[in-house]
Amino acid sequence: MTDPFDDRKARAAAWFRALRDQIVAAFEALENSHDQGPASEMAPGRFELRETRRASEDGSDAGGGLMSVMRGGRVFEKVGVNVSAVHGALAPRAQAAMAARKDIPGMGEDPRFWASGISLVAHMRNPHCPAVHMNTRMFWTPHAWWFGGGSDLNPCLEYAEDTAHFHATQKAHCDPHGAALYPRYKAWADEYFFIPHRKRARGVGGIFYDDHCTGDWEADFAFTQDVGRAFLPAFVPLVEKRRVQGWSEADREAQLVHRGLYAEYNLVYDRGTKFGLETGHDADAVLMSLPPLAKWI
Repeated sequence: MTDPFDDRKARAAAWFRALRDQIVAAFEALENSHDQGPASEMAPGRFELRETRRASEDGSDAGGGLMSVMRGGRVFEKVGVNVSAVHGALAPRAQAAMAARKDIPGMGEDPRFWASGISLVAHMRNPHCPAVHMNTRMFWTPHAWWFGGGSDLNPCLEYAEDTAHFHATQKAHCDPHGAALYPRYKAWADEYFFIPHRKRARGVGGIFYDDHCTGDWEADFAFTQDVGRAFLPAFVPLVEKRRVQGWSEADREAQLVHRGLYAEYNLVYDRGTKFGLETGHDADAVLMSLPPLAKWI
């Protein structure tokens, strides 16, 4: 019997892949532009591609994705843009992890799931360029579905005008879907990206949402698409402005120490990291978000 959600799953997965292609092209254009300031010995960069697979317990096909990583560039020291579409049955530990944050009807009787999304993390060469994270995703079970995602900025050297631009762009893309969404999801990002053991935020925030299901799939999908569309206009102008600024060894030191916060958060608190490892997805793809270099005092 055909699942009536099959078409919606296919549309969502295709959208995440199309967004991935658009972002990869934009990032390669940035990396390979001639306006890089002082001459560099580094060769122009391209993303390295690798297919990923989810490891199911019984060895059956459980889906996978595409891992795209560019390393050692003049603009991007490390950037990953991953997409995936995975499916199967949630193991008991994964079911428990899901139940801790959402009551999924019928999960105990039928633990099947399907999930697709895009996940992006960029760690920049120039300390004046902010690191950034973005993801959007759709999750389905036989008895429930929802969208999640968001984007947040993580500068080590903060510029108030950059933060204002990033947030204003997010708001402009959220507002057509309801004036309450941006303030609600900004507040959620402020709460979610807080590091309790450091008693500080990971960065300067953005938006974050999960369990987004109004009952109108088309409306919720349209909102999630606009969250994805907001990313490039929110982030690229900041890179174009800051990538040519000079920086010192003290700036680099501050960058490496700040990256330690990112690593701590993703390894200890991040839901996506926990879910990906619990459900058997490719570990390298799950841990793509970690910085290439970091430092602790």
